[in-house]
Amino acid sequence: MSDSRTPLARVPLSRVPLRVREMTLADCPRVAEIRVRGWQSAYRGLMPQSYLDGLDVSAELTRRRAHFEQAAPGVVNLVAEWAGEVVGWACHGPYRGEEPPAVDAGRDGGAGDAELYAIYVDPGRTGRGVGRTLLRESVGRCAAAGHDRMLLRVLRENAGARRFYERAGFTADGAEEPYEVEGVKVPEVRYARPLER
Repeated sequence: MSDSRTPLARVPLSRVPLRVREMTLADCPRVAEIRVRGWQSAYRGLMPQSYLDGLDVSAELTRRRAHFEQAAPGVVNLVAEWAGEVVGWACHGPYRGEEPPAVDAGRDGGAGDAELYAIYVDPGRTGRGVGRTLLRESVGRCAAAGHDRMLLRVLRENAGARRFYERAGFTADGAEEPYEVEGVKVPEVRYARPLER
């Protein structure tokens, strides 16, 4: 006789509600794991493998706790939870650029802009809408807070991430920033999206 119960791991994510909520200090261990595994998965072939292999969850946990406890005003950490398990994390807040970014004619720049600092999904849960749900929530919260635009940075060679943001209404604004890992240049491009209130 077969067991009619389906283990949760086999249930399609679309059949279980995905919940987005604000992160708590207790979420830091899982967020640290997601961030490290996310880097190791998403940046394979884009960054030196020795650097990716050297990423350490316990060291990242120390950083996540410090960042969380010392977050600047306006910084929001969100987690996506599926059946009680944290499967994704996003962080946004005020734009961090040293100078206001280039803006459309007639718009004020800088002070009214938000920035998506990070978004990572457990590599075993990618392609199931977790990232889209987190991004949609971050965009909505930034619009509700009165920000004019949301900006983000993405590795220039990360074609998959660039497509993800473009499908969500972000466009490259022409700005590029140098970024180097273990002597290898991995420049980032900046994307922007106007926010509707």
